[in-house]
Amino acid sequence: MRLLHSSTSPFACKVMACAIARGIEERITLVPTSTDNPALAEHNPLGKVPCLITDDGAALFDSRVICEFLDTISDVYPMFPEHGARVRALRFQALGDGIADALVLRRAEGARPADPARTQSIAHQTQKVARSLAFLEQEVPALHVDIGAIAVACALGYLDLRFAHEPWRAAHPKLAAWYAEIAQRPCLARTIPG
Repeated sequence: MRLLHSSTSPFACKVMACAIARGIEERITLVPTSTDNPALAEHNPLGKVPCLITDDGAALFDSRVICEFLDTISDVYPMFPEHGARVRALRFQALGDGIADALVLRRAEGARPADPARTQSIAHQTQKVARSLAFLEQEVPALHVDIGAIAVACALGYLDLRFAHEPWRAAHPKLAAWYAEIAQRPCLARTIPG
């Protein structure tokens, strides 16, 4: 399998964390790429990373789909648990992915010349992240590794990478303690940039 990725993408980090947790990372060849690479668009019409090319040549895109696929490989504890635990894991995945989406958009908008619409968009994305961090402070994910914990940890890693000048830990001590512990798990320690 080949993974078209960017090493700083929180979504690519999520995919690789799942692969490591599943014990299948050696089956994936990492192919660094950028979103403006025509080769990426050949496999993913959305032109987004990550994109996994399976052994049979199928292109899978969106980290959610890729992680679900990886969860079918090997017999290790599933990243997507069953029953009620599944809904909880998916809920945290949605929150982690939403934080990452807001941060990626905010970073892109911040790189452009300032104007009132961009300033408003940046403020809107910043508020999404602030509300999400406050939510996570009240409801911290469990310390076992599942898709929800991975998504939240990768989003927090991206927050640290791109917005290190905006410390979040002091206002969210429970979340900070959770992140400090979960980020040491091998699947996250090897994938979260920074």
